[in-house]
This record gives sequence, structure tokens and C-alpha cells, in this order.
Amino acid sequence: MNWYLGLLVWLMVSASPVAAAELPSIVKQKLQQLAIPETAIGVYVHETGAREPLLTMNADTAMNPASVMKLLTTYAGLELLGPAYTWPTMLYADGAIIDGVLHGDLVIKGYGDPKLDLENFWLLIHRLRQTGLHEIKGNLVLDNSHYQIPDDHPGDFDGQPYRTYNIIPEALLINYRTSTIHLFPQHEKNAVRVVIDPLPDSIQVQNHLKLTQGACGDWQNALTIDVLSGKSQDDDFTVVLKGNFSRHCGKQSYMLSLQKSAIYTRDLFKRLWAQQGGMFHGDVIVGRAPSGLTPLKIYQSPPLAEIVRGINKFSNNIAARQLYLALGTGENAAQQSPATLAKSDAAVRQWLAGKQLNFPELVVENGSGLSRKERISARHMGQLLLAAFNSPVMPEFVSSMPIAAVDGTLRNRFAGTAVKGLAHMKTGALNNVRALAGYMLDKAGRRIVIVFFVNHDQAGQSRVAMDALVQWLYSRP
Repeated sequence: MNWYLGLLVWLMVSASPVAAAELPSIVKQKLQQLAIPETAIGVYVHETGAREPLLTMNADTAMNPASVMKLLTTYAGLELLGPAYTWPTMLYADGAIIDGVLHGDLVIKGYGDPKLDLENFWLLIHRLRQTGLHEIKGNLVLDNSHYQIPDDHPGDFDGQPYRTYNIIPEALLINYRTSTIHLFPQHEKNAVRVVIDPLPDSIQVQNHLKLTQGACGDWQNALTIDVLSGKSQDDDFTVVLKGNFSRHCGKQSYMLSLQKSAIYTRDLFKRLWAQQGGMFHGDVIVGRAPSGLTPLKIYQSPPLAEIVRGINKFSNNIAARQLYLALGTGENAAQQSPATLAKSDAAVRQWLAGKQLNFPELVVENGSGLSRKERISARHMGQLLLAAFNSPVMPEFVSSMPIAAVDGTLRNRFAGTAVKGLAHMKTGALNNVRALAGYMLDKAGRRIVIVFFVNHDQAGQSRVAMDALVQWLYSRP
């Protein structure tokens, strides 16, 4: 009988979860092959409802989480502001309106709407026309005064000022100031057609692309896009496209942010206003809404529950930064104006304290993860995810994350594996940083929180180790 009990105990130990300070051998092997030491990673794995974690490795070390920091920002936003929260954009008539003609300026004051994109800006103008206004004799005044933030340059982070991920927050940000370059292979002409949308008069295009017959592959690295500024760096650009583009790539798109906000908004407003039958005689200037005016129209953004999906699924940096700024002013942005980074930092720390979450190592610079300063430990990111799973906003939060091998930044990851469709996880990537965090349903139907950070000069190769851990956890006893 003793031998039977001994065998039973041995079997139970063998089937028990991995020791809390030991990585699975397959993950160790991958890290060794990549020459990434275990000291350069932070891992935290915890089954929801369990008292202790399944696995930890350097879990208390403060690390750069890259875009995984968006999970803190979006979870805080959903709880502090609510899933139905919307950002207002105020439109004022600074002058008399007589028979649909404004004898004065139209003022637009922004409060940080992170989704005032091309479609929604068109809708804003359409609703303005529905007020009966059809002609503006004065100027269009853009009021960005709701934000009081450092006057950073978009190229400060990595020297790429025209890349859209480097856009600086603005209280009135129209279409992220982006111009989208659409590439179309034209087989009959053996050429590549280039279309920029929207295309202002101040941007010229030189297309030197060659259509090739090979596999599509990494098409972005097969071409170069140079931006040449003219006499005025504010509004005069030439976009030069060189390199190869495969016919097998189909239609592809590439986004750039070239113009300053006033110039970009001027060109776009004039075009959309004219399309809807409006007349505009002035120019666009940056200023402030005079006090005491009654709004002519208040445009509301889509709800936060929709916006967080774009932030997490597609890692939208500028939307995350503008959501982070909203945390400091709360539900009544106009009454708590201006928005500052210090207010947001205080709001986040007060929120965490109210949930009995003490994260002394936490550093949040802008809430997007596009930062060399931001820090959090794997354990505390894991505890944040555990708290979120028990939150009333859990459905909106979890559904905002990419689904393994289905959509977002995980669309092409875990394809052909058992994990497909069973993990909602946020990715993060910077030079020397890779991160993965979220939830997975394992083969036994258990929900697991997984956090894996890598801060190392070989981090760019670490995906195989991360994926090995996720798949090992799915199949564990």
C-alpha cells in the first residue's frame, strides 16, 4: 500500500504546475538559442481565481513594457470615464448669422477627441451644415487650448518626424494630420499607381516605383519614401517613392504625417465644406474661443468602448496619449480644463490606490508605451489584468485586445496552433524591447493571465520564446 501511495504522490507532483521560479525547458532553450539571458526577461503567469501565480521570473523587476502600457491606460479609462464616455468638440459662431451667412469667425474648440478622423470630421461638417449655415465670411479659428503639455517635436523619439506613431497630442487633432499613400499594382501598364488621400495642393508626389513579379514579402522594406521640404517647411512637401513593389501585394497603404495642424485642417476643411455646398472666404488661424459664446453645435466623439478597441487592437499611440490626458480631467473635461500630464499621473495613482494596488516602480510618461522612460513590473501588470478580469468593464476591456491569429497586431501570430482564437493579448515593440500580455483560455478551459517582457538588444528575436511559453501553458496538465 505504501508503494501505491508513494506512486500517487509522485504522479500528483509531476502533474502539478511548474515551480514559480522555473521556466519550461522549451522556453529556456529558445532563450539560450537567442543568447537572451533570463535576467533580461520578466514573466508572470496567474490563473484567474487562484491564490498564487503559476510561474514567475524576475517578476518584480521594473521593465519597459512598450505598448503593453496601453492596457493600463485603457483599463483606467474604462473605469474612470466609463465605456460610454465621449469627447466633445465645440463649434461657435463669433459673429452674427443672417440668412445662413456667418458675418464673423467660426471657432472650433477641441477637448482631445482621439477619433476625429476623416469620416468623423466629415460628419462634424455635415452636422454644421444642418444648422442652416452655408457661408462663412470670416476665418476658421482652431482652439487647442485645452491641452497644456510640453512642446515636444515629433522627431524627438527616434528622428522620424513624419511617421504617424510620433504624432504629438493636440486638443483639436483632425484625422491625425495624416496623408495615406495607397499603392495599386497596374498589371496592364507594368507600373504602380500611387494615390494620396487626402491630397492637399501643397503636397507633390514623385513616383519611381517599379512593379516586380516576385513574392510580396516585407513590401515596406522593399521601397523607400523620402520627404523633401520646399521653401516653406510648413506646407510645401514632395513625397518621393523609390524601390520595388510586387504585383502579388495587391493594394497596400502607408501613412505619413507631414503638415502642421492649421495648414492640414485648412485644406481639409475647405475641401469638405465645399463638397457640402458651403462657402468659406477666410483663412484658418490658431486662437481661442471668446468667452461667453453659446455653442452653435456640439459634436460628440464615438464612445470610449469603441475607441479603446482601436487603441489596443492596432496599437494607436496618439489615441492612447489623448485618452491618458483625459484621465486627469475626468468626465467633465470642459470644467476641469486644462488637461495636463501631471493631472493624469495623479488620477492614475489615486485610482490604483483605491483598488489596493501599490505599484511603486510604475513610471508613466504618456500612457502609450512609446517611451524610453515608462516602467512597470511583470507582476504588477499581471495583477492589473487580474483586477480587470473582476471589473464591471471586463467585457469592453478584454474585447479591445487583439485575438490570436484573428485580428489586430496578432492577426498573423499563432496561426495554425491550438491557441488560435483563444487568447486576447496586447503586443509591444520598441528597439531592444518586446512585450506580450493578456488572457488565454487553455485546453482545460482555465483562464490564464500571461505577462512576458524582454528588455535586451536581442529582444527583436524573442517572439519564438514568448510564443513557446503561451503554447506550453495552453497544453499544460
